Amino acid sequence: MSTDLPPEIELRISSERVPYREALAEMEARNRAIAAGEARELVWLLEHPPVYTAGTSAAGDELLDPRFEVVEAGRGGRYTYHGPGQRIGYVLLDLGQRGRDVRAFVHALEGWVIATLADIGLESWRAPGRIGIWTRDIDGSEAKIGAIGVRVRRWVTMHGFSVNLAPDLSHFGGIVPCGIAEFGVTSLARLGIDLAPEAFDAALLARAGDFLAGIKPCETR
Repeated sequence: MSTDLPPEIELRISSERVPYREALAEMEARNRAIAAGEARELVWLLEHPPVYTAGTSAAGDELLDPRFEVVEAGRGGRYTYHGPGQRIGYVLLDLGQRGRDVRAFVHALEGWVIATLADIGLESWRAPGRIGIWTRDIDGSEAKIGAIGVRVRRWVTMHGFSVNLAPDLSHFGGIVPCGIAEFGVTSLARLGIDLAPEAFDAALLARAGDFLAGIKPCETR
């Protein structure tokens, strides 16, 4: 698969679903190793079995029906659902070597997803005051197509993004996704775009160079 990732960043694509707790433990270990200079940075593309994850701002009344395992994620944000049909991207980069600008990293991460979706044929955008990636649903209303959640420890990023390719959207009914009750959740499949994970990965990785350019220290831009 063609990729714009430089050699100092490992690309990992998991073909089997990875349990969330297992992925979280791996991210925490890799975070420590990157910070210590003992491992390369990492972009990890994967899928989880059904799980609800709670961010540091999650409110108890936003967990409506805990039909799946609920895991404290340690990232920012509120409740999020992960499951089959959803593409997850965990991005572990050393911001100590990339400008120490967390806002620039989050903005670039959002832009990476938005540009990828545009290449696939779907317009999406940021919405002021609302976390995530948004698009127009089949009824014309605004709906979330992707989630963003980030944690930074030792100046190394953890977590990343999720994009709804073809998940069971009823699974989102157990939570108030990201604490935003007045807007729905949609997917590429619901919008008539049938896309395999491998095709999404290829489109995403073709935009990796633009993403990395967006988080370089200002003096090198």
